[in-house]
Amino acid sequence: MENNKLRNFSIIAHIDHGKSTLADRFLEITGSLSHKEMTKQVLDSMDLEKERGITIKAHAVRINYRSVEGDEYVLNLIDTPGHVDFSYEVSRSLASCEGALLVVDATQGVEAQTLANTYLALEHNLEIIPVINKIDLPQAEPDKVIDQIEDIIGIDCSEAIFVSAKIGTGVTDVLEAIVKKIPPPEGDCNGPLRALLFDSWFDNYKGVIMMVRVFDGSIRPGMSIRMMSTGRDFEVTDVGAFTPKIKYMAELVSGEVGFVSANIKNVSETKIGDTITNSMMPASEPLPGYKEVKPMVFCGIYPSETIQYEELKEALLKLKLNDSSFSFEPETSTALGFGFRCGFLGLLHMDIIKERLEREFNLSLINTAPTVIYRVTQKGGSVIYLDNPTQLPENYELIEEPYIKATIFVPERFVGNILDLCQEKRGIQKDFTFFGTERVMVVYDLPMNEILWDFYDKLKSISKGYASMDYDFIGYKEADLTKLDILINGISVDALSLIIHTEKAYYKGRQIVENLRSVVPRQLYEVAIQAAIGRKIIARETVKAMRKDVIAKCYGGDITRKRKLLEKQKEGKKRMKQFGKVELPQEAFLAVMRVDK
Repeated sequence: MENNKLRNFSIIAHIDHGKSTLADRFLEITGSLSHKEMTKQVLDSMDLEKERGITIKAHAVRINYRSVEGDEYVLNLIDTPGHVDFSYEVSRSLASCEGALLVVDATQGVEAQTLANTYLALEHNLEIIPVINKIDLPQAEPDKVIDQIEDIIGIDCSEAIFVSAKIGTGVTDVLEAIVKKIPPPEGDCNGPLRALLFDSWFDNYKGVIMMVRVFDGSIRPGMSIRMMSTGRDFEVTDVGAFTPKIKYMAELVSGEVGFVSANIKNVSETKIGDTITNSMMPASEPLPGYKEVKPMVFCGIYPSETIQYEELKEALLKLKLNDSSFSFEPETSTALGFGFRCGFLGLLHMDIIKERLEREFNLSLINTAPTVIYRVTQKGGSVIYLDNPTQLPENYELIEEPYIKATIFVPERFVGNILDLCQEKRGIQKDFTFFGTERVMVVYDLPMNEILWDFYDKLKSISKGYASMDYDFIGYKEADLTKLDILINGISVDALSLIIHTEKAYYKGRQIVENLRSVVPRQLYEVAIQAAIGRKIIARETVKAMRKDVIAKCYGGDITRKRKLLEKQKEGKKRMKQFGKVELPQEAFLAVMRVDK
């Protein structure tokens, strides 16, 4: 295949702006799949992707296209996730391309992730083709959207293409623009192999399958390859591409995108962003830009039935095979028994993993409140990072929390509400820019801990769904934080502990004990629910005792008989309280996360 007939491109867009639908139209128009084989969101293979209407994993497909002039081209489309939690996958996918389609919804306009992903594409010096989608909708305003793109992003939109991916209008024009405007890949076919690994997953029969873009050299079955970040060597068994059916090939050469399998047993051996080279004739330098993906949000996941512990461990290992950005390690809790501390890229990632565990492995789970990583400087000057409130030492010099830079796009009429919300969450305003007469971009530095709870829900509700947000981790800042403990009958429940800003500790403690009172089941004795900072109790609620009617069988007769039975009951309750243990339902852990107005 001549390199000048190859085109590698990506589709970047905000969530729900139609990139997966546009990819479907490409497959249909080029005849990659017959009409009978077409389904909605062909590249979104997971049930969760189809249900939620989002792309979770990056996908790559090879399309054969005959242009209007009659030339044959091979187009490699890399469909990327649009959600902020998966932005590292987007950046690695963009590094594999020479161009990108910037898809913007004609009814919604430029959103936060449109901007974030476009900046990622510009960092990689990609040729960007603006595509205005959903022009068939009655509320579409394509001219207004073009002005927004030029104002906000600064891209020339004089040759923007108007399409409706749903009904196929203008899709051929997009394919023509790809072959005319996106440059062919460059690279040395005869040099040492350098291939960028941008996705990997586990196959039960072949082991780990790697999606790669070959920059220099070639890769073929029987060849010995080396992962440059780990130094591990493997022998290639198969190479090929998805069309989207599997197509095995004799080799992948410089400029091509495809899959490689090499009998790799564990997905942790294949790190996204790594460079693959020939172990017999290795490249001197890896491809630029590799970094380890670090989890940002942590929570404890426990089986609600202790006998399911081994099943949960097995399920987590299987999920880890398909998702290298997810991490877990065993932990124990006095309240919940044996479980796992799991790390995620963000809240959506956490939600998806938990749903997959319950749905695909039929598990009943309890999860603790999500938390972030704190940096604690101890008295001796040593620094520790902790993701579990129970690990916080009693004496330390200072504690720092992670901060993010949040970029929020919102219609002008909701700006006041958004500013109030960011101030309430201890935000520091960094930028405030008007685009046109209706759209505003607000930039805030926010503590990551504050956006875990209800920030995104509030953002959507106070803006009637119009606000969109993107964020980047910017580092750690010192904060006045404290550990809030929840006690049930005087015993601290470690799984309910939180690290929280001192100013908010009283209100949060009061709110949690009130929420818990309604979900902790009544016993035959009183149950005290308390919130404490250190040894100081700051809030208390009591679940009243159930009273069994022990004198129901007494009718008439001497009053002393009734008194005797009541005294006996009182003694029994005292004894019960002494040995009593309250079983907490899953609702108790949800009550901690529930934030009332």
